[in-house]
Amino acid sequence: MKIGVFDSGIGGLTVVKSLLEHQLFEEIIYFGDTARVPYGSKDKNTIIRYAIEAVEFFKNFELDMIIVACNTVSAYALDEMRESASCPVIGVVEAGVLATSNAVKNIEDNILVIGTNATVKSKAYENGLKEQGFHKLQTKATPLFVPLVEEEIFHGEILDATLKHYFEHVTHPQAVILGCTHFPLLSETLQQYFGSETMLIHSGDAIVEYLEQEFKFSQKYENPVVKFFASENPEALRKIAKKWLDV
Repeated sequence: MKIGVFDSGIGGLTVVKSLLEHQLFEEIIYFGDTARVPYGSKDKNTIIRYAIEAVEFFKNFELDMIIVACNTVSAYALDEMRESASCPVIGVVEAGVLATSNAVKNIEDNILVIGTNATVKSKAYENGLKEQGFHKLQTKATPLFVPLVEEEIFHGEILDATLKHYFEHVTHPQAVILGCTHFPLLSETLQQYFGSETMLIHSGDAIVEYLEQEFKFSQKYENPVVKFFASENPEALRKIAKKWLDV
């Protein structure tokens, strides 16, 4: 099995980490559109255009599947990518909704969705969760988390102040959907802030759960090959991947 993983930048590496841990694929081609990140502040038509260009890039490889790690692209451009691709295209939003419905047994529980401005504005998670019967939903755009992660600020006063800024008036949730692939790197601090009883729904773990539920995997790959590509400064991406993934 050979797959492509697409993200607007480096955040999708958290999805690659989950895929590697579960040894589902023999080869992973990662493409980060680092020249045009962030997508979360861009309009829908621009996001769709960039996503279709990513599909064209992946046509240089014979892929069995494309995973869209970017929540913003998954929210806005999945249909267009599927029309352009010659293999299945799976997005993290539908996986996140499935993971939430599997994990949260009480539809009366409060669920908080956090993500980029574009992801929250799309209401993709809200609509998907409502179809599953959930109705106590809160959404919060938390774009400042992205540069904090990229500056490797995972703890400390700056992050604590940002958490208070975003969540001081939010009703305490029973589950938080981390609707941006950068956010799992803040999991420890987010868990401390909301408390141990709050579940965090991680895009990487969600996509693995979705894949294992929807597809049959006949074997594990102990030493998968991972190749990294970027639209700008691919060497910087590889250095971050080595640090985050130890590859």
